[in-house]
Amino acid sequence: MKQIAKRAALAAMTTLAVTASLTAVTATDAFATNQVDCGRSDFVQVTSHQAGHSDTDLCFANAGTISLPGNSWITRISTGDNRVQWFGDAAWQPADGINKWTVMTWPNHPGGVSASWIRIL
Repeated sequence: MKQIAKRAALAAMTTLAVTASLTAVTATDAFATNQVDCGRSDFVQVTSHQAGHSDTDLCFANAGTISLPGNSWITRISTGDNRVQWFGDAAWQPADGINKWTVMTWPNHPGGVSASWIRIL
């Protein structure tokens, strides 16, 4: 009886070890957009400002989301080789994203649109 219990415990530990090692090997990295130096046309370029400050160009690469500093107002998005959305007014906009190689501005909103996040699809 003790021999059966030992074998069952050994089998359970082996199964657990194999499962853990497979999980570690096959786990994928989370999507993470990161800020990069501007200078390449295939990156996302966002022109934004905060109240009382002048426009700043921020550039991003890789799929995922990244927060914008403070209460940002976007005046221009150049998508580069990416589809892009911004989060403002409690929703991701536009719903289907902005197409690749598109420059988007808001001429009817000279101060830009409020945004707190950028998402590269």
